[in-house]
Amino acid sequence: MNRKVRTLTIAFAFLTGAVAAQEVKDDFKPSIFNQSGQLYPQVNSQGYARFKIKAPMADSVRVSLGLGGSGGTILARDADGFFIGTTAGPMDEGFHYYHVMVDNGMFNDPGALNFYGSTRWESGIEIPAQDRDFYALKDVPHGQVSQVLFPSKSTGITRRAFVYTPPDYEKDMKKHYPVLYLQHGWGEDETAWSNQGFANLIMDNLIAHGEIKPFIIVMTYGMTNEIKWGGIRNFKIDSFQTVLVNELIPYVDSHFRTLPDQLSRAMAGLSMGGMETKKIALANPGVFSYYGLLSGGTFAPDDLKTDQQKPKLVFLSCGSKENPANVKKAADELKTAGFNAVSYVSPGTAHEFLTWRRSLKAMAPLLFR
Repeated sequence: MNRKVRTLTIAFAFLTGAVAAQEVKDDFKPSIFNQSGQLYPQVNSQGYARFKIKAPMADSVRVSLGLGGSGGTILARDADGFFIGTTAGPMDEGFHYYHVMVDNGMFNDPGALNFYGSTRWESGIEIPAQDRDFYALKDVPHGQVSQVLFPSKSTGITRRAFVYTPPDYEKDMKKHYPVLYLQHGWGEDETAWSNQGFANLIMDNLIAHGEIKPFIIVMTYGMTNEIKWGGIRNFKIDSFQTVLVNELIPYVDSHFRTLPDQLSRAMAGLSMGGMETKKIALANPGVFSYYGLLSGGTFAPDDLKTDQQKPKLVFLSCGSKENPANVKKAADELKTAGFNAVSYVSPGTAHEFLTWRRSLKAMAPLLFR
């Protein structure tokens, strides 16, 4: 995933040495992604983040949000050996990766949980969104996210996937379900959509409110991280296409109560996972009927030129800080050409997980109708 586009480019500074654009409210609370019992990092109602790191022998400590480690919030030492500092401005709502630079070393924040992103386990912080209710943990029936290990003859190893099954999956053993194959972005893996994306909670809440037809979600590693940053154009889809189409889908159909046909199968992905979705969908016109590109490019009418290729839905989305005009234009051109195309733009977000959480919420009710 292109984190240079997604990640904030705000220049951070320690507030005691900078003039804040607004008065910072002293209503800081621990982030929801803190480790148990840890008070820092903290966020306030305006979206500022505050960090506190114990490093008594260090000369300098700063917190870097995003890829590359440049810039960051410079922390100042106190008398007890802690370094503390607050971002110079509010951050975008939603989830952010970050790490701590202690002198010349890069570390994770011991107060925060870790998430796989940027091809490594990074610390994570959540700035509460105004509309966070749709992915909140609520007192509703919950589905299960289970780990499955499936054989892959093409790669010579046993591979892993995570499978979300709806709350009623274990109750009606005669019921079969459609399936969404949902891909992560570059630098992430098969844990991303559950851990950073709250996909299971989004599904639970939509099902509880009767807004969607329950379906299974399958999340597996897209084999994208073998490509170094900046070399995305060199990514070859063939190996992952074989794993997904020839190995994982048959495994899922034989081990879960699926509806194993094209009309009951969707594929979607965020960022590079959207690129994978487009390439695999076009190369395998009889496999999926619903396509979703979440900050992952667009389709043109000429891409979908055969009767066999005509999907039931093309869903295109992005954040308002990305390329919304291109997404809307592409959807309009598909509609004019006779395709069922829907565009969605997440307000106030860029190439980040709040964009994709909202996109999943908008796309899910349109699937398998």
